[in-house]
Amino acid sequence: MAGRRRGRGNNNNHHQQASQGQRGGPRRALREPAAFAKSTGCESDVPHEKLTIAQARRGTPAHRPVRVYADGIFDLFHSGHARALMQAKNVFPNTHLIVGVCSDELTHKYKGYTVMTEDERYDALRHCRYVDEVVRDAPWTLTTEFLQKHKIDFVAHDDIPYTSAGSEDVYKHIKEAGMFVATQRTEGISTSDLITRIVRDYDIYVRRNLQRGYTARELNVGFINEKKYRLQNQVDKMKETVRTVEEKSKHFVYRVEEKSQDLIHKWEEKSREFISNFLELFGPDGAWHAIQERSGRMLQALSPYSSPRGSPSSSPTRRRSVSPNSSPASASPSSLSPPSSPSSPKKGTRSSRKASRTYSRHPQ
Repeated sequence: MAGRRRGRGNNNNHHQQASQGQRGGPRRALREPAAFAKSTGCESDVPHEKLTIAQARRGTPAHRPVRVYADGIFDLFHSGHARALMQAKNVFPNTHLIVGVCSDELTHKYKGYTVMTEDERYDALRHCRYVDEVVRDAPWTLTTEFLQKHKIDFVAHDDIPYTSAGSEDVYKHIKEAGMFVATQRTEGISTSDLITRIVRDYDIYVRRNLQRGYTARELNVGFINEKKYRLQNQVDKMKETVRTVEEKSKHFVYRVEEKSQDLIHKWEEKSREFISNFLELFGPDGAWHAIQERSGRMLQALSPYSSPRGSPSSSPTRRRSVSPNSSPASASPSSLSPPSSPSSPKKGTRSSRKASRTYSRHPQ
């Protein structure tokens, strides 16, 4: 039965089988879930004749689809279940797929406790697009009466022998009757794998549900473990906050370093340009030196000529008072003083003294 055990296989040919099913007649509209099988079985006016696999593969009339049965537990319905049902649906061109789901009582007896209830599992199968009919409380081992009641032509399942209920292979009699069609299991996904993941990461999922509002009583968690999980959640939040701040800080530092590098490059370029301009202006061969030289020449050309200070020719008074025939040393003070007025001898005496003092101050 699908979902009863883990098995090995691959799904290499399910696309080929799916393409074969595309040649069939009209499909049921996908606007409503599949119907439940009646407790009285299949009621049809069309005669149900025995079909061989060759006849079924060639195709049947639209009013006489090939009735294929697939059964299982289908707990935690997943893609592996859906792929198996897709293969069963498309194994023949015109297929009516009937899916049998075992009850909780039967499953707990022969396999073990399930996560989903039987009603949840029934409803999951009804909403699978490949399913046309769902049989509730399906038998663990198929009997001839059950096959005739639901007018089943073939049974679809993977061909790995399934040991259960005291039998080496519960599908052995179906295979011997030529009513068995094999499907391929999907590797890496099964109900047992999903449960193993949950059990392995139990603490993580408990903390997850506590964060989502579930109570410790609903999760069957004791008081001490609840406090431990809540503390771990707080620690994780703090770690996440620190990690976020650290990432933002790193980003900020990176931006600052990037900006500082840009500023340094720009400063170096501007400093080189400034030094170059300074040297061009104030260097030995610069424009400022040339301007100074030109300015000095222009000032020298525009300024009047002046004799050196202390030269004998620079004193016109000396040239007028000293005769050309007398030397400067023979000249007496009386000859250099101005004539006094006869009407005022005293004033003239003072004037002559003042003049002599004035003469004595002149440089020789």
